[in-house]
Amino acid sequence: MHTYSVTEPQPRRCVFPFAAEASQVAGLRRAVRAELAVWGMSALADEAQLIVTELASNVVKHVGQGSVATLVLDAGPNQLRVELHDKSGKEPQHLHPSCDEESGRGLQILGALSTAWGTVRTTVGKAIWCELPLALDETRRRVQRATSVMETYGLAFGGPAAWLTHRTVLEESATSLILDMLHWLTAQGLDPGDILDRAQTRHEAARSNTQRCG
Repeated sequence: MHTYSVTEPQPRRCVFPFAAEASQVAGLRRAVRAELAVWGMSALADEAQLIVTELASNVVKHVGQGSVATLVLDAGPNQLRVELHDKSGKEPQHLHPSCDEESGRGLQILGALSTAWGTVRTTVGKAIWCELPLALDETRRRVQRATSVMETYGLAFGGPAAWLTHRTVLEESATSLILDMLHWLTAQGLDPGDILDRAQTRHEAARSNTQRCG
């Protein structure tokens, strides 16, 4: 799959041009999951992948094999917007939810998973868009803040944001960042061990809370 992505730090926006072929859909799904992991939004990966699969498959079936299309991920403060652009001006039919026709399944999924969705004409065709809500609980806020810190930390060493998707590199970079923080705490006259103990206690309490609520 020959795609490229363009990622901007804030707001987060990523563009994936691709060829509308069944063999490309799996690669597109992986790219979406990897990008959301970089953004600290892995909790939305399953829903986003399902929507992308349906939209991309719709292009393959109804616009044409091999046609040029573009997927856009755009994360705002309250939602993740997913857009699928193609070069056909024909809008999808709004089928009744009880309809058994396979071509209507994608639209039903959009309606079930998203807070809003629709179509818009573009200069070259159309775009189908939908928005997934970001449940900004305390855990999600912490993950997003940590993601921003890790991205900045990686860029300080000349690495692209995509390095966060490689587990081995991620683990080593996180260890290095924590080590830097320990040196910084010592330089400030604070006790690194005490800070780590307090952080671990709060982390375990938050996890226990989440498990009880789940």
